Amino acid sequence: MDSKEEFLEIFYEYIEREGSEKLLEWLERSDFFDAPASTKHHSAYKGGLCEHSIKVFKRFVKLIEGEFGKNWQEKVSPESVAIIALLHDVCKVNYYVTEMRNVKEGNAWVQKPYYKIDDALPYGHGEKSVYIVSSFIKLSREEAMAINWHMGAFDPRVMGGSYALSDAFKKYPLAFLFHIADIMSTYLDEEAGQ
Repeated sequence: MDSKEEFLEIFYEYIEREGSEKLLEWLERSDFFDAPASTKHHSAYKGGLCEHSIKVFKRFVKLIEGEFGKNWQEKVSPESVAIIALLHDVCKVNYYVTEMRNVKEGNAWVQKPYYKIDDALPYGHGEKSVYIVSSFIKLSREEAMAINWHMGAFDPRVMGGSYALSDAFKKYPLAFLFHIADIMSTYLDEEAGQ
């Protein structure tokens, strides 16, 4: 099964919220299933964004099960888990462009493609994903917090001195677990790519 099929299987199995069909239509019209997850750090190749979202979903489920046990669905909504994991990086939709650069191979210079950021909606990262997803479906506060703060200490707001991350993680443990799932997937399950 390719990544798009797997993504759609998870989406259809768990996400039934009003507006989810329109959200999926938007994803289909966008570059979501072809976009990289980053320019060079993780899953920096065609389709990397979709693959990353699936890998994070799987890590998230494992962490939640480890925290709450086999019957975790009694405490955490599987729909929430799927929404958070599959949609946390929609801020990267239509975000990358491919350009060419000169790279030395042996004694010769050759043209190689690379991904560059071209952000038409510079709204931030996690907060941009919340903004986009919320334009289609209503998010619970915990879902919004998990998506908004998924970058953890790597979030520019935190690097700028904001203490909101700590408060969010204390009040919304799912947000903390999701950040860990995202980091584990990025550093343990993925490669840089290009």
